[in-house]
Amino acid sequence: MLQTYNTYSLEQEEFQPLQAGQIKMYVCGPTVYNYIHLGNARSAIAFDTIRRYFEYVGYKVNYVSNFTDLGDKILAQGEKEGLTEEQVAQKYEAAFDEDTAQLNIKPATVRSKATEVMPEIVDYIKNLVDQGLAYESEGDVYFSAKKSPDYGHLSHQNFDELEENAAGRLDPVEAKRKQDPIDFALWKGEHREGVKAWPSPWGPGRPGWHIECSVMIQKYLGSEIDIHGGGIDLAFPHHTNEIAQSEGHNHERFVRYWMHNGFVNVNNEKMSKSLGNFTTVHDLLANGVDPQALRYLLGKTHYRRPINYSMDTLNQAQIELDRIRRAYQALTEVQASEKGEDLTIIGRLDEMETRFREAMDDDFNTENALTVVFELVNLVNQYSKEDKQQETVITALQKKMTDWLAIFGIVDLLGQDQLNETEQALFDQRAEARAAKDFAKSDQLRDQLADLGITVRDTSQGQKWERKQAY
Repeated sequence: MLQTYNTYSLEQEEFQPLQAGQIKMYVCGPTVYNYIHLGNARSAIAFDTIRRYFEYVGYKVNYVSNFTDLGDKILAQGEKEGLTEEQVAQKYEAAFDEDTAQLNIKPATVRSKATEVMPEIVDYIKNLVDQGLAYESEGDVYFSAKKSPDYGHLSHQNFDELEENAAGRLDPVEAKRKQDPIDFALWKGEHREGVKAWPSPWGPGRPGWHIECSVMIQKYLGSEIDIHGGGIDLAFPHHTNEIAQSEGHNHERFVRYWMHNGFVNVNNEKMSKSLGNFTTVHDLLANGVDPQALRYLLGKTHYRRPINYSMDTLNQAQIELDRIRRAYQALTEVQASEKGEDLTIIGRLDEMETRFREAMDDDFNTENALTVVFELVNLVNQYSKEDKQQETVITALQKKMTDWLAIFGIVDLLGQDQLNETEQALFDQRAEARAAKDFAKSDQLRDQLADLGITVRDTSQGQKWERKQAY
């Protein structure tokens, strides 16, 4: 029985989709004004892993996400780079696609942009105004938060707490336009020169931040969905405001299961530009980090727990991933010598499958699931060293490894790294020295390879190598 933690109820609940065998899933995407940082990547990886597990157990997942392709952050970046708002958005949308492809994050079923649903946004806001749930004020439109009976429930705050916090954040101009400090913007009048505005019944303007997600969900998934995901920092105000406007618009429950991933810390400190530890995926990959190791690091911790990124944790992730790869590589090199099927090993695989699913069914507990993965790695290593092997067992072990690792987005089990010309020459010379029993020369060549970052191991199938990662 698959269970997931619901931020709305603060309880772990049995997962029951709206429609048997199908899942409607929406995950908040980035504002495209820069390369994605580790926090963006962690969220994308967490929900990609969850999506992949749903698909592994037989669900069809309709996965929708967004690009916020307008806003003051994009305008400010445009001033820095000498680009228009549209050019900045296009540049970093393309960068997002490139970086997430390297991390093997599956593309969304639909990836919608805020600017693509502007007519629907205006109509949606007009409906809220017509119902008396929102009001116009000097060209802006605000949602009356207190007309949403459960406003603040997702973040588990009451109106008094919300008003106290909001009052201290408002600028004087907006404070005069609002009827209540906790009301939030659906539409903002826009009259700045050179800044694009869209027509509306309230004058030219641009949408507030929260409205686009409600509109996209309505357009592509319907009025009620199974799962809404994002970083825990989005629970308030973004997701709180989505609930208010969506349930006000549709008069029914908006989301069955609210799922939020934890933060990423860098060297045990909260990642922020002010601390100088703001790290983008683009820079890491450009500096030679193995994208599969980075994906593994950001995906191996339970999605609700915080992650600490550092050179040490990345190197440890690389070591663990290389261990998996070595086991798979050894299995591909085994030559079957017997027919038939070892029922003992097949039985162990079935038992492991049960425990793997139990772990993932427990709110997608990737840490416990990976414990089972490494039991499989140990089994593969043992079987690869046996005197006799069976083709059916080799195939079963390979399939189990590839199927499970694919859930974590790890598909490059053989690795893409190659020795360069110098390294290959030394490696071949060492093999010749070993064959000639010239162990002194063999050791010397091994040390030369080690100086180049290549570790050589002698196995029953000959010498093997791996490259030491250093970041």
